[in-house]
Amino acid sequence: MNNHALLSIKDLFVSYGNIKAVKGISFDVHEGEIVTLIGANGAGKSSTLRAISGMVPYTGQIAYKGTDLRKMEADKIVALGIAQVPEGRGIFGNLTVMENLKLATWQRKDKPEIERDFERVFSIFPRLKERSNQLGGTLSGGEQQMLAVARALMSRGKLMLLDEPSMGLAPVLVREIFRVLKEINQSGTTILLVEQNANMALRLAHRGYVLETGTIALSGTTAELLGNPRVKEAYLGG
Repeated sequence: MNNHALLSIKDLFVSYGNIKAVKGISFDVHEGEIVTLIGANGAGKSSTLRAISGMVPYTGQIAYKGTDLRKMEADKIVALGIAQVPEGRGIFGNLTVMENLKLATWQRKDKPEIERDFERVFSIFPRLKERSNQLGGTLSGGEQQMLAVARALMSRGKLMLLDEPSMGLAPVLVREIFRVLKEINQSGTTILLVEQNANMALRLAHRGYVLETGTIALSGTTAELLGNPRVKEAYLGG
């Protein structure tokens, strides 16, 4: 196990009944990196994120800053500094944008810092500022995705887990979300990204892992993966 990794995963298995979704994968994420997991639907990408967040039972080891997460509840994992942006966004449709963001700060005691984070989030997402009193459920898909990312930022996580942020979004919004992720990373947040849009993910990330039926089929820098004929054919459309 790599002690210098921010997140270290060793021999991870996730099963749903008789179905083995993840079959013994190991990888590390280092501070400051964007690492992406790409692969077809059902390859085990989302299950890996859910295991890290404490949402599904698993065997193997997951450590964050050397702390074993195995017996930890999901809210304790968030408190350690791991922020999750789930697939389907998981925002509260019956609360306003502002209320959704405030909810993300419930574990924090640093009032002046929270104010500063609101300013930061609204400077990254001016559209959310305009809609701060609007109900989450009335936002467009793209705005809901922005809100989900903004909420993860408000929780002040050092590590952000993103599950399919481009799903269901128009290409122009996908580009905007990815631009924001780059900015967030450059300002000090480490990102583990699960993404169907392999092309965008590999252009954003530093390193990548290709998952196929629950195992890691390929790994490398994103430049290596973008140049790999097998990746080109299977995930980049030729």
